[in-house]
Amino acid sequence: MTPTEHWLGRLIAHPTVSADSNLSLIDELEQALTAVGADCIRFPDQSGQKAALLARLGPDVPGGLMLSGHVDVVPAAGQDWTVPPFELTRRGGRLFGRGTTDMKGFVAAMLALAARAPVLSRPLWLAISYDEEVGCIGVRPMLAAVAGRNIRPDLVVVGEPTSMRLGLGHKGKLAFTVTAKGEARHSSEAPLALNALHLAGDFMAAMRTLQDELAAHGPSEQGYSVPYATVHVGRLIGGTVVNLVPDSAELLMELRLLAADDPAALTSRLRDLADQLAAPHRTRFPTAALTVTETGGYPGLSTPHGAAVDAFAACLPPGTAACKLSYGTEAGLFARSLGVPVVVCGPGDMAQGHRPDEYIEASQLAVCDTALDAALARFCLASDPAID
Repeated sequence: MTPTEHWLGRLIAHPTVSADSNLSLIDELEQALTAVGADCIRFPDQSGQKAALLARLGPDVPGGLMLSGHVDVVPAAGQDWTVPPFELTRRGGRLFGRGTTDMKGFVAAMLALAARAPVLSRPLWLAISYDEEVGCIGVRPMLAAVAGRNIRPDLVVVGEPTSMRLGLGHKGKLAFTVTAKGEARHSSEAPLALNALHLAGDFMAAMRTLQDELAAHGPSEQGYSVPYATVHVGRLIGGTVVNLVPDSAELLMELRLLAADDPAALTSRLRDLADQLAAPHRTRFPTAALTVTETGGYPGLSTPHGAAVDAFAACLPPGTAACKLSYGTEAGLFARSLGVPVVVCGPGDMAQGHRPDEYIEASQLAVCDTALDAALARFCLASDPAID
């Protein structure tokens, strides 16, 4: 068993589902990193039941390398597992357990790298977050502190699973709750009422038109399966019984945006459309309304090639392809907060994440270890004109 595999077993043994505390794991990681000479800072949440951890090996100077990973995982309850989800199980070349791919495999590689790192001339930063799975929440206070200290690594690597391909972009996300307010009445007199479900349906039709507009005229970026911003309504809730016109309804929706899209402008557009749809009804129904409330999101990522990115690419196996990712990560937040190049690159395939019998190939961890050793030498051991 390699040191990375050993660490993976220790990480998997902590059932850090996003809804639960992660403090027992953070305690273990802080103790282990302190023991190998790292300076550690915790960033607790408001409840005191979770914390992010920032560790530094080497001198506190500009430059160097930052590796980032989250330790929260999605639930395993209700899934049909054939192995214990919170116990590492090996079958041939596969390592099974919740979080092996998403994304404790990369965090294990980070920890093993820290343990074998020699004396460094530039810093190696390890950023370990929580609540990524529920909206990239836990990394934000840590990033605010990092930006405030003017910490500027040459490169940030967010180790979400890319099969060790070089991820240069992903879409951002905006999530919304849209509340429709109508007027109730017995269904036998439905035309005399304002059906909130109908009002919500009008808004959904407007979203289909907006999607067509974005596809035809909005920013476009090749490399994605859908190369433009997407509009999606995922749930509509309203009504109680069939013989009562509902006076309220709620729909849940999201936008997936390119880095070139303007989130504020699109949010304003949604609210303008909602008001335009509700306004004609207010003569008869003064309380008619469609209210758009933003409930979360994160920025997209679009990283150009440059000296630091190319230096890291040279640490990957020859012929490794660059890619754009269909899922969101914390990388856009790092790029926005720190203003430095950020890439997404980690072991495993996201197709295995969030599923029963989640696993990672041991060979992927080996490729990751080799790449991180090369990156440590390139970014933290010697001054490199290519990235200075």
